Amino acid sequence: MNNSTQSGIGSSAQSLTSLAISSHIADELNTSNEPSTADEASGSELSVEHKIVTGAGHSVVLKVFMSQLKPVKGVCVVAAATGVAQHLYQDFAIWLTSLGYDVVTFDYDGIGLSVATHVKHCKSDLLGWANHDCPAVLAFVESHFIDLECIWIGHSVGGHLLGMMPNTGNISRAITVAAGTGTWWYNSAPTKRVAWFLWYFLVPVTVPTLGYFPGDRLKIMCDLPKGVMMQWRRWCLKEGYAVEGEGQWLRDRFANVNVPITAIAFSDDEMMSMKNIDMLHNQFSGANVTRKTVRPEDMGHKRIGHIGWHKGRYQNMWEKVFTPLL
Repeated sequence: MNNSTQSGIGSSAQSLTSLAISSHIADELNTSNEPSTADEASGSELSVEHKIVTGAGHSVVLKVFMSQLKPVKGVCVVAAATGVAQHLYQDFAIWLTSLGYDVVTFDYDGIGLSVATHVKHCKSDLLGWANHDCPAVLAFVESHFIDLECIWIGHSVGGHLLGMMPNTGNISRAITVAAGTGTWWYNSAPTKRVAWFLWYFLVPVTVPTLGYFPGDRLKIMCDLPKGVMMQWRRWCLKEGYAVEGEGQWLRDRFANVNVPITAIAFSDDEMMSMKNIDMLHNQFSGANVTRKTVRPEDMGHKRIGHIGWHKGRYQNMWEKVFTPLL
């Protein structure tokens, strides 16, 4: 495909998207491009980068943030939302170290530092992240943080993957944040108004043509692998989301998770409705799930939303919401 054709598709899709999405929602979809409020030098001093090889043969890049407090209480694994690179959780990771936890962040295959060449060459899908990337990260944690409690903190799809992994044996407990099914007709109103456009037009047109989802160009999330976007689309068009799309074996994986889960929801989440969040956590039928809804006004904020809670400006919310859970 020549560059003019690609440019035409990108500009047309972006124009249509801007018509469909209010500036407020467009800004929220773009928060993944915000610079971190943490000091870059302090972040690099506190973190060490590792490249690990998954069972599928591709590499995943993770960062380890070491607490300066002794004894260390445990290790927190921060699993990102779709299209949100690990460096955007740096503020949150550094704060966790101040509480006495070592922290591991990572980029799924095809995201951030885990892009080998170009995202269009990435063969992973969401189940690949669950079957290969997450187990490789947990194996790293098990071998490097011996005898420490492992807490999985999954943001959005990071919460989904908890139920999709082959096993969660070395996870002691989990916190999900803004994690719900993607079934689009149950999404919060701002997203529901535009989700049909994303799933029925934008993705089917751009992804097969370009070989990946051009999120950077469209200013929606970031560039995403073809397999991820097409699988996500297929699930979002089903009432039962992923378990309906994949069948009983995946339903069983969710049911087999038996670690305690605290599900944090934000009342102003413009993507996930409370129904989406309940539908996802009802699939963890073998786990003790505690639900907690956070209202921005109770935290002294005008809004929190789906993406951005992990930035430093929300530290007072972390102290009120996360500290009692850790």
